[in-house]
Amino acid sequence: MKRVCLLFVFLFALSACNNAVENIDEKNTPVTGVIVKEDANTENSTTTKEDTINTTLDFLVEDKDGLSDRDYQTAYEMCVSALSDYYKAMWNDTDINLDTYFDNNNLKQYMQKKITSQHDLYRKPTPTNLVTDIDIEAYKVKLVSGNNPYSHLKLIAHVKHEIGAFGEPTEVLIHNLNGKLVIVDWYCNGKDSYDFIVRGESQTITNPDIWNDSEWVKKLDLTTYTNLTYIKIHLLGQTTNMLL
Repeated sequence: MKRVCLLFVFLFALSACNNAVENIDEKNTPVTGVIVKEDANTENSTTTKEDTINTTLDFLVEDKDGLSDRDYQTAYEMCVSALSDYYKAMWNDTDINLDTYFDNNNLKQYMQKKITSQHDLYRKPTPTNLVTDIDIEAYKVKLVSGNNPYSHLKLIAHVKHEIGAFGEPTEVLIHNLNGKLVIVDWYCNGKDSYDFIVRGESQTITNPDIWNDSEWVKKLDLTTYTNLTYIKIHLLGQTTNMLL
């Protein structure tokens, strides 16, 4: 009888351990690495344009009252998603839901005009210029504290086409808005990029309230840059865009 009781106790303890292993919270699993590959091939996708427009992702902060280094991973994941949607909208003519990433109407208007302008520049998608693969590398992530804390990420997007590829640097400022991460500034400092031409070269990106500055926004004259006209210059086997 004593042996039976001991066997019963052993089986009960073993069952409890198994249950504990199965109930581990996956959110506590550390995520390593700073490069994420985004598959841009949409041939097997079942998502429709209507689905894309109506679906909004939420990138939530750990503490709704502020930002911390615990939000780095979520901020990075949002940048990966935003940049991937941006390049696919530009090159593959897919939809992007700007409300997923931005709250400021001025910035949303600017991003829409940037996408439209760049899409018009590259014209209709062809099998050779469709984006097939995107790698987003974060080489600097910094939390800036103070009365209006924000995260500053410096990223490089490695964009691959069916034929050819290119890399483009982008700086992003991210803010906590009611417990949700939103992008409050986005600047691509690549030579002859849209931001380089419209906002100016070598900008210092450190002001999370820049798009709330009506005087600064007015100087951009967002209505002027709906369709920028370029010519392509072929020099020593390389193609360069020049604004007319």
